[in-house]
Amino acid sequence: MNVIIPVAGIGKRLRPHTHTKPKPLLKVAGKSILGHIIDSIKPLNPEKIVFVIGHYGKMIKEYLRANYPEYSSRFEYVEQERREGLGHAVYLALQKVEPSESVMVVLGDTIFDVDYENILAAGKNIICVSETDDPRRFGIVQIDGDRVVDLVEKPENPPSNLAIVGIYYFLRGAEIYASLKYIIENNIKTKGEYQITDAMKHFIKGNKLFIYRIKGWYDCGKTETLLKTNRFLLERHNTPGSGKNSVIIPPVYIPQGVYVENSIVGPYVSVGDNSVIKNSIVRNSIIYDGA
Repeated sequence: MNVIIPVAGIGKRLRPHTHTKPKPLLKVAGKSILGHIIDSIKPLNPEKIVFVIGHYGKMIKEYLRANYPEYSSRFEYVEQERREGLGHAVYLALQKVEPSESVMVVLGDTIFDVDYENILAAGKNIICVSETDDPRRFGIVQIDGDRVVDLVEKPENPPSNLAIVGIYYFLRGAEIYASLKYIIENNIKTKGEYQITDAMKHFIKGNKLFIYRIKGWYDCGKTETLLKTNRFLLERHNTPGSGKNSVIIPPVYIPQGVYVENSIVGPYVSVGDNSVIKNSIVRNSIIYDGA
């Protein structure tokens, strides 16, 4: 089994934080977004993890070499020189995967509340979905039972409330590669890009695709959603730390080496390494390294 993680986006909605660092390397709850994703898929023991890199690709490689040296032989990289959409990114990455082998695609800017092993155990082509209160904001699946019969991007009249969240599993890479190749060769684009949703519409003409419902997904692409993700992760992993003449209100992440004095910190605060907090009240915040 192989995993593809697209991390070539420029993170425009998170500027100025992404002016000097790629979005997947931004920290949330004490660890980079990419680190959370990799740690969550490690139990799958993938043979290969292919990263689609772009702007700041060198920083992605350096981070992975430094933090996951034991996986370095499994990591492969493909550069998306032009931003032509998620479908194009996955198409490039699939060229690193044996056509007969299974492959999972996991977005590199989203953290999921899901058991990946259960997805594999289903033994089917899978698209992960989650119920949403506003289906017009997302790609939506239309289903017959648990089988996908259509996919619609941000519909005015949604056929369901099941949003596509950004995890896909294919029993064989060859079939989805053929569908991606089809939309690229026929220049089928949505909003100027090759979308995986369009490829999936072609895919289901000759292959069965089933939904897998997940508990939740946490987009890290905007400041407000990044803070929501921080809350979710801190509720699962609290690292309280301590301070001088200070009150720490959990859940928080305060690593060793952070100095806190005359302050109230928390709840829902993640503090970066080597930071100093004095005479402050901090809540629902992410403080980056060295602040």
